[in-house]
Amino acid sequence: MTHFPSPHADIALTDQSITQRVFAGLVDRPDEVVLTDGPTGRTMTAADFMDQVKRLASGLTAAGLGAGHTVALMAPNLPEYCVIFHAVAWAGGTITTLNPTYTASEVRHQLADSKAEILITIPDFLATALEGAGDMDVIAIGTPAFAALMGDPMDAQVPVDLDMHTVVLPYSSGTTGLPKGVRLSHRNLVVNVDQIIAAGDFQRGEVAAGFLPFFHIYGMTVLMNLHLAGGGAVVTMPRFDLPLFLRICQDHKSRRMWIVPPVALALAKHPLVDAYDLSSLEQVFSGAAPLGAELSNAVAMRLRCISLQGYGMTELSPVSHISPVTAARAGASGLATPNTTCRIIDITTGADLPAGQEGELWIKGPQVMQGYLNNARATAETITDDGWLRTGDIAVIDADGYMFIVDRLKELIKYKGFQVAPAELEATLVAMDGITDAAVIGLPDDAAGEMPIAFVVTGDPGPDADAINAHFAKCLSHYKQLHQIHFVDTIPKSASGKILRRLLRDQISRP
Repeated sequence: MTHFPSPHADIALTDQSITQRVFAGLVDRPDEVVLTDGPTGRTMTAADFMDQVKRLASGLTAAGLGAGHTVALMAPNLPEYCVIFHAVAWAGGTITTLNPTYTASEVRHQLADSKAEILITIPDFLATALEGAGDMDVIAIGTPAFAALMGDPMDAQVPVDLDMHTVVLPYSSGTTGLPKGVRLSHRNLVVNVDQIIAAGDFQRGEVAAGFLPFFHIYGMTVLMNLHLAGGGAVVTMPRFDLPLFLRICQDHKSRRMWIVPPVALALAKHPLVDAYDLSSLEQVFSGAAPLGAELSNAVAMRLRCISLQGYGMTELSPVSHISPVTAARAGASGLATPNTTCRIIDITTGADLPAGQEGELWIKGPQVMQGYLNNARATAETITDDGWLRTGDIAVIDADGYMFIVDRLKELIKYKGFQVAPAELEATLVAMDGITDAAVIGLPDDAAGEMPIAFVVTGDPGPDADAINAHFAKCLSHYKQLHQIHFVDTIPKSASGKILRRLLRDQISRP
C-alpha cells in the first residue's frame, strides 16, 4: 500500500472548541480591531467581539436555542456573522450556514433537512427568508428583536464532545441531487486552522479583505476562523467588488490575498489594478477550483508576488494541501498539510498507485468530516471503514509529494468556486412540462472555471430556451443558471441508464 505522508511535522491536537481556539488568539490583544465592515468602516475590537459572542450565547440559551439546537444563518459577510457563528458554538449548539442567494425553495430544503429552529438573516433578505422559513421564527440582524437576544455574558463554553458534537453544518452539492449537510466537529475546525497556520506560514498581524463568503467552508475557515485565531484581522465584504477589494488590500497593507480563479483573472488583466499600491503583497493564494499554471504565473508577474494554490473540500474542513511559499510549483495544489496522509487509487482495480501515476485521491487526517447529515449511504460511499475520504478527484502526486489535480471523477461543475450538481439541474429541467429528457455538463471557461450548459429533449409542444431560463431564474440560485441550451433528439446513455457526458462534451468540442 503506497502512502504519501505530509512532509510537515505533525501538530498537536488541542482540546479546545473552535470558539475557545479563536478566543485564544484574541485575549492578549483586547483593544485591537479584528473585524471591520468594509463598505462602512465600522469596527469591532477583540474585546467587543468576545463580549458580544458571550452575550448572544447567553440569550440563545435563555431562548431555548442553545445546546442541542440548530440555528440557521443566512447573511452576507459582516462582523455580526462572526459573532452569531461563535455564539452558537459557545452555547453548545449547531449552526447551519445558508447561501444568501438561495431561493425560498432552497432555503426551505436546508432548514428542514438540518432541523433548524430559527433563521437569522438581514433585512434585505427577509422576504425570501420568511417565504422559505414558513412557520419558523426569523430574526433580522440590526433589529430590536435581534438586540433582545443579547443577555448577560456566558463566561464559559458549554461543554461539548470535541470529536462527536457537530458544531457546523455547511451544505455541499453532490452528484445525486440536492445539497447534503456536511457534519463538522469542533476538532475538525480547530485542527484545520492549526494545519493552515503551520503549512501556510500565517503570521500575526495579517489583515485580509474578506469577500470569500463565510457561509462557504473556504471563507469560514481561512478568513473568519484563521485570521481571528491566528492573530490577524478581517475586513468584511458583502460581495466581491474589485475597487473595494484593492483599496482594502492597499490601505491595510495586506500580506496575502485569499481568492478564487475568477478573481485571479481580474488581477492579471484589469487595468484598475495598476491604480493601487500593492507593494506589501507577498502572495496570492487561490482555492475552491483549479488555477491553471498560465494564469497563476500571470498574476504573480502582474503583482510581483508569489502565486500559490491549495486544495480542499467542504468534507475536509476544508484544507488538505497548501503550496509552500518557499517552493511553489505552478499548477500544483501543493503539499499535504500536517497530520494528513494521501493515497492515489486506480479507479478500475482499486489498487494503490505509486508517485507519478493518475488515480483517485484519497485523504486521511483529523480534518475529515464526521459524515453527511441524514445520509448514511452517502457517508459510506465517501468515507471508508478505516477512515479514508474518497475525494472523487483524479490526481497525481509527484516524487516530491506535490499534488496536481488532473480531472474530476465526480460530475460536479465548479462555477466561480460554487459547486453545481448536474443532477439537481437535470431534475429541474425534466420536471418542466414538455421536457422529456435532459443532461447538464460543465463547459470550460477562463473566467468562471466551468459554466453549466444543458442538452434538452422536448415534446411537441415544449418550452423554448427563454421559458427554460425564466423557470431557472425563479427556482434556482444565480450560479445554477444555464449558460447554453442545446435542443437534441436524444441523450446518450449507457446500458445501465447513466448519461454519457463524455459524448456530450465531444459534441461541444467538435468544430
